[in-house]
Amino acid sequence: MPAPESAAPPSDPDHPDRPSELKADFIAQNVEAVLAFYAREERKMTPAQRLLERVSGFLGQPRYLVCILLFVPAWILGNGLAGALGLRCWDAPPYYWLQGIISLGALLTGTVVLINQNRLGKVEEQRAHLDLQVNLLAEQKTTKLISLLEELRRDLPNVKDRPDPEASAFQQPTDPHAVLAAMSDPRETPPEEEASGAELNL
Repeated sequence: MPAPESAAPPSDPDHPDRPSELKADFIAQNVEAVLAFYAREERKMTPAQRLLERVSGFLGQPRYLVCILLFVPAWILGNGLAGALGLRCWDAPPYYWLQGIISLGALLTGTVVLINQNRLGKVEEQRAHLDLQVNLLAEQKTTKLISLLEELRRDLPNVKDRPDPEASAFQQPTDPHAVLAAMSDPRETPPEEEASGAELNL
């Protein structure tokens, strides 16, 4: 009886789907990292914030609008029926109590939504900062790879060495301050950035 075959290594040509498996592993790791980030932010919430989160979730659903649309006509209809039956209306027209309830509800709704948006804004700010750090790190890695490739091209004897303005420009790390200045006012672009752009256009 032949021995069972062992698992093939990642470089085995008989398993062409191995790169897709590795890609799936990387995707799973990234998803787990994102979920861990949100779980950590969830654990930071206080009981009051959790309650406001649930209230805000209810206020953002269509059934809350349905409750409002049912409550207001029911209030007006109840006062009208009470007057028609000779009973004392608890809120005669122009319905001051109803106006006060609606105003208080609008104030509480706006406050709950603002509190929830403030917390979500802080989470999004942290995520944007994380994206910025990752992008800056990726840019630094790309710049280093270009520099290494240029060194390899110059050192290989069978590769013709020729000046490459674009590669030379891309070897320079991006200055975040210069980018922010260019975004705020294009006329404030530093001279070295303008020179790099001129080289790329050649």
